[in-house]
Amino acid sequence: MGYARIPNGTGAFIIQPPTFNLDNETPLDVDDESVLPKEFTLYQNNPNPFNPTTTISFQLPITSQVTLKVYDILGNEVAILVNENKPVGSYEVMFDASRLSSGMYFYRLDTKNFSQVRKMILLK
Repeated sequence: MGYARIPNGTGAFIIQPPTFNLDNETPLDVDDESVLPKEFTLYQNNPNPFNPTTTISFQLPITSQVTLKVYDILGNEVAILVNENKPVGSYEVMFDASRLSSGMYFYRLDTKNFSQVRKMILLK
């Protein structure tokens, strides 16, 4: 898999199959539905525990308004990583916790049709 910015050079990074020598907007075979996510998925961050950065990945089977937020152990919002409409696809977001103290944190993915929370540990 590779990283691409859609549209070319701007916007968020997304994960997509390698497209050697093509720009990010070259259509792929849309009949190959095996590359499209079939369900909402929020993956465990990697690495976990982390210091000070980690990657949070998720998949969307339909275009959705997406929010991805990080909370401390008391439920206080400490970061908004995503707050926008996203097309079908797989995504990775880097979380930099260098300004936060060690401890357990939670990240929550919300769409109209899906919500999930996972925990992560920051060890400095």
